[in-house]
Amino acid sequence: MQTFKYRAISRDGTSVGGVIEAYDEYEAIDELRKTCSVVESIKPVKQARRVHIDINEPLWVTNKTLAMTANQFCIMLKAGLPMTRTIELIAQQCGDRLMKRILLACATDVAAGYSLADSLEKNSKKIPAVFVETVRAGESSGTLEQSFKSLEAYYSHADKTAKKVRSALTYPLIVVVLAVVVIAVIMTVLVPTMTETLRGMGTELPLITRILIAISDFFKNWWYLVLIALAAIILALYFYGRTEKGKLAYSKIRLKLPVIGKIARYNAAAQTANTLATLLAAGIPVTHALDIVSRVVDLRCVGKELNEAISKLEGGMSLGEALKGSQYLPPMLVEMMTIGESSGSLEETLRTVGLYYSEEAMNASDSALKLLEPAITIVLGVIVGFIVIAIYVPVFTMSSNSGLM
Repeated sequence: MQTFKYRAISRDGTSVGGVIEAYDEYEAIDELRKTCSVVESIKPVKQARRVHIDINEPLWVTNKTLAMTANQFCIMLKAGLPMTRTIELIAQQCGDRLMKRILLACATDVAAGYSLADSLEKNSKKIPAVFVETVRAGESSGTLEQSFKSLEAYYSHADKTAKKVRSALTYPLIVVVLAVVVIAVIMTVLVPTMTETLRGMGTELPLITRILIAISDFFKNWWYLVLIALAAIILALYFYGRTEKGKLAYSKIRLKLPVIGKIARYNAAAQTANTLATLLAAGIPVTHALDIVSRVVDLRCVGKELNEAISKLEGGMSLGEALKGSQYLPPMLVEMMTIGESSGSLEETLRTVGLYYSEEAMNASDSALKLLEPAITIVLGVIVGFIVIAIYVPVFTMSSNSGLM
C-alpha cells in the first residue's frame, strides 16, 4: 500500500484535500471518484525517513511528558503557528527521547496531509488512546486548543497522584529490601557458623533451634533452586496477567483484598470519572467515550463492565441507567452520573466526583501506609526474635545445666 496526497472537488463543489492509501495511483483515483466529482491533483507521499531508535529512550511516554506536550501545543496554537511548525518546535524542545521521535515523525506526516491524531496513532502505540482520541475530537470540532487544555489538566493531575504514591511507598520499600538482605546474610552466614558450635555442645537441641538450622541448611544448599522457583512463579504470573483472562482475574482479586481493594475501587472510580469528563469536554459522543475509557481503565473487570454498558446506551438508556447495579463501581458515582445527565451538567459532575474519589483514594492510601510501617516493624521483630531465641536458648540451657552440676 502507498500513501497519496490529493486535491479534489467534492460533489457539492467544495475544494477538499488530504491523503489516501491505495496500491497505486489508479486505485486511489477510483476511490476518490466515489465521493468527489473532480480529482485535481494526486501524487505519492514520500515515506518518512526511519528514525533511529535510541536504546536509552524511555519505554513509554510519562504522564508528565504528556502534560507538558499538551501545554506547549496549547500555547503555540494560541499564537497562531501552523501545525507542522508547531510540532517541529515542540519536538526540538522536548527532553523525552521517545516523545521527540514520535513528534518528528508526526511533523513529516502532517506536512504530507495527515491529521495530527491519525499521525499520533500511526507512529506510536505508546501514546494513550485518551490523548489520541481527544486530539481527534478537537480537530473535528475545531476546538483543538481547548482539547489540549483538557489533556494538560488531566495528565498533570495523574502525574501528581503518581508522584504522591511513589513518594509514600519509597520508605517502606527501602526498609523491606534492607530487611531481606540482612535476614539473608544472617541465615546463610551467621546461622551456619553458630550451628557448628551448637552441635558441638553434645546435647539435644531445642525444637526451635532445630527448625532454624533446617531452614538455614535448606537455603544454604538449595538457594539457587529457590531463586529459580521464584523466577518461574513470577514469570508465569506475569504472562498470565497479560492474557485477557488473567487481567480479568487479577482485577477481581485486587478488589477483594483487604485495604488494597478499597483503594483500587476508589482509583477505578476516579479514573473512570476523570477520563470520561476529559473526553466529553472534547466533544466525543458518550458511547465512543465509554469505549475508550473501557480500554484504558486499570481494572479490567471495570473495563469489561463499561464496555457492556455501551450496547445499553445504544438501546436508548442513559449512562446512569446503563451502569445501574454495577458490581465494581461505587454506587455514588453511578448516582452522580444520573444527576449530571438530568441537570445537563454531566461533564462538570464527573469532574467533581472524579476529584472526590481521587482524594478518597489518596486518603485510603495514606492510612494504609501508616499501618504498613508498624506492620513491617512487627514482622521483622518476630523474625529477628525467632532467630535470636533459637540461637541463645541452647546456650542458656547449657549454662543452666553447668550451674546445676
